[in-house]
Amino acid sequence: MHKGFILLNCDLGAEEYIVDELKHMQDVNNAYLTFGAYDVVAEVQTQNQDEFEKVIGEIRKLSRVVSTMTLNVIQPE
Repeated sequence: MHKGFILLNCDLGAEEYIVDELKHMQDVNNAYLTFGAYDVVAEVQTQNQDEFEKVIGEIRKLSRVVSTMTLNVIQPE
């Protein structure tokens, strides 16, 4: 399994719309409104890195998303 967090900035007033869209995506476990440098945090879990990258691409294409930052979780061995 591959897990990561996507931090999103979106258009002013689009935060709830973005969270709603994210929660309907299959590989998004949770999406949260946040205060601070980012507007939304999404928790993503996929079977592998390739699928993870596809989900990131889908998230970045959502309307009203301005920018993203991806944090890949490192699984200790």
